Amino acid sequence: MPHQQLTAVMRSEAEAAAFSGAFLVTNTALPAVTGAFRYANKADLTPNRADTRFGIASGCKLFTAIAVCQLVEQGRLSLVDKVMDVLDRTVFPQFSPDFTVHQLLTHSAGIPDYFDEETMEDFAELWTTRPMYLLRGPRDFVPMFSGLPMISEPGTSFRYNNAGYILLGLLVEKLSGLTFTDYVEQQIFAKCGMNDSGYFALDALPGNTAQGYIVKEDGTHTTNIYSIPVQGGADGGAFVTAPDMLLLWEGLLQHRLLGPEMTALLLTPHIHEDKDDYYGYGVWITKRDSGMYKYHVMGYDPGVSFHSAHYPASGTTAVVLCNESRGAYRMQQAVENWLNSGREG
Repeated sequence: MPHQQLTAVMRSEAEAAAFSGAFLVTNTALPAVTGAFRYANKADLTPNRADTRFGIASGCKLFTAIAVCQLVEQGRLSLVDKVMDVLDRTVFPQFSPDFTVHQLLTHSAGIPDYFDEETMEDFAELWTTRPMYLLRGPRDFVPMFSGLPMISEPGTSFRYNNAGYILLGLLVEKLSGLTFTDYVEQQIFAKCGMNDSGYFALDALPGNTAQGYIVKEDGTHTTNIYSIPVQGGADGGAFVTAPDMLLLWEGLLQHRLLGPEMTALLLTPHIHEDKDDYYGYGVWITKRDSGMYKYHVMGYDPGVSFHSAHYPASGTTAVVLCNESRGAYRMQQAVENWLNSGREG
């Protein structure tokens, strides 16, 4: 039976990888496959559960893109608007006045980043000279990149950029009159029924939330509370459950968050990244044989790894949440190997 096969595959992979986290896989023809392994709190041996909240790092850039596209649908913003015509240009003295909302969404604006993933290796190093406990909203990140020069001409190339999504968060705040996190929780999470998700501060986590762990080479571990910003926002850091992330995909694909035209635009492969991979608005897109193989989001921080994907041809959606720096990718690959074997039918 396909359901039993996938269940066995996922549980075997989790045991072999010493996976710490939770997963959920749904398919239009099969019952859901779910599982949770190891500990949400290692000190107290509190087990991870199928409904435990996990941090998802950059995986929530999709939420930011949806928020911006909602404002576009409402006529408050245009995708071709020049961002510096909306924000205070004097705060960003070296930025080009010409980059657009579309270019921020597709990581092609050419602005500098506060953490350049192409040249910097350790996200935690950012906080050796900056108090991470002060970073609680988009404005708190601005001094980290606002005085830096442009790295390329707007629209010329893809370069993954966290600061660009900070600027999108500032646009959401200015045009909605809400804090970024309040906007997402009210206009996205609530509309999807994501009642257990939120942008929780590390110093005030709610119950049933997994601590993030950095596992060292000798097997010892520390929590990630001093390694990431104290509260997530427009470029990453939300907490979700596996069932809630499934609700997000359903809300997006069933047009409860955006109309059909804007949803299609968000899921369009706007810019080529590498080989078969493209980027839409806040979402990675993999094409195969000229068709859409998967829409996917992912996030990595110290103590966090996350993958989630929707495979339109089979109607499969997968969510993998992990409270260690590595683990989610291997579990996601197990799902893809099962799909590619044709056993889901």
